[in-house]
Amino acid sequence: MIYLDHAAATPVSDKVLEAMKPYFDVEFFNPSAAYLPAKKVATDYEAAKGVIAHAVGAKASDLVITAGATEANNLAFTALDTEFIFHSGSRRSRPSPRGERANPRAAALRNTPSQNINSVLYLETEHESVRAVAKSYGGIAIKVLPNGMIDLEDLKAKITDETQMISVSLANNELGTIQPLAEIARIIREVKIDRMKRGIKTQLLLHSDASQALNLLDINVARLGVDLLTLNAAKVYGPKGVGALYVSHDARLRPLTLGGGQEKGLRSGTENMPGVIGFAKAIELAKEHLNGNRKKYASWRKILLSELKNYELINKKHCLDNFVVVSFPGLDAERLIFLLEEKGVYVATGAACAASKGEKSHVLRAIGLSDELINGSLRVTFGETNDEGQIIKAAQIINEIVKNERLRIGMN
Repeated sequence: MIYLDHAAATPVSDKVLEAMKPYFDVEFFNPSAAYLPAKKVATDYEAAKGVIAHAVGAKASDLVITAGATEANNLAFTALDTEFIFHSGSRRSRPSPRGERANPRAAALRNTPSQNINSVLYLETEHESVRAVAKSYGGIAIKVLPNGMIDLEDLKAKITDETQMISVSLANNELGTIQPLAEIARIIREVKIDRMKRGIKTQLLLHSDASQALNLLDINVARLGVDLLTLNAAKVYGPKGVGALYVSHDARLRPLTLGGGQEKGLRSGTENMPGVIGFAKAIELAKEHLNGNRKKYASWRKILLSELKNYELINKKHCLDNFVVVSFPGLDAERLIFLLEEKGVYVATGAACAASKGEKSHVLRAIGLSDELINGSLRVTFGETNDEGQIIKAAQIINEIVKNERLRIGMN
């Protein structure tokens, strides 16, 4: 098998599994319990959060552990609910009944997002977990340029005095396009200064989904200028179903899940000890091998593109080193994927969640590709299961299948 879809999922590494194992059968205690073994587990949990937080230049107290990036993205958008109970900096461990009585709309807000017009702007190429929740808040899409980069002039034109949040992923999940978050943060600061001068107190937060970037970019929340940052263990050879949301002191959120009051009341439920331990180990390894992996993947990208024939390169610049998106105009990419699978090569047409529904990529459409290019596009993403020989072999198999398909349908 030559697996070239690491943007969709990564296998859990052996070192991560080794770190997780004791918390399944030996250190299995509930961190909220009062006896000493449980308190030791609680200490381990906070230490693991500290490792994850440190990797992005934050503190453990700044993180909310979630069941993945989708939940983290949804939690981030609760900052748009201007009536709230919880604050990211609060030391409260559970909901305040008094706060609920003082705020009769709080219960309704849990189930009914605010519909403030233009309260949120989101990049039109965002992952569906951002697009869907942004639209539920009446969000407006920011355009992208043909290279997949944010159109900063469109962003500036769409920010109004009512805009409370802007959501732009650090790296796109279909193209690997790296967005200029620091520049976006600078624009936001200028808007805030202007608002202050005019006496407008409306918040303006910057959220970013960094799920795809965590394995290949040196991420620091201060340098990026973000208020909310989504992280995902499943993209860095950690366990699935574990994510985290960095929350700055300026962001105020409401919980999506109520109950025991874990994670400062923002994410109730018994802590996923093995998952968080695994996430910490995975992110530690990712940081350790960051530069080496980038060089390796950049080299493989050049090799693949030099070996492939008769294609059109879609993501040419400003992208993660392990992403290669190519199109074979006139061919059906879904059929190519089926034929490649028969040969033991696994690639994708785009986001796995969209492909499973048989939908065309909104990302490729947003950058202005024709239907012919979209229909013939393949996404190849390298990872730790690969080596240089596999890249060359995969290119040869793709060339063979593409050639046969063109002959089958009578293309020259």
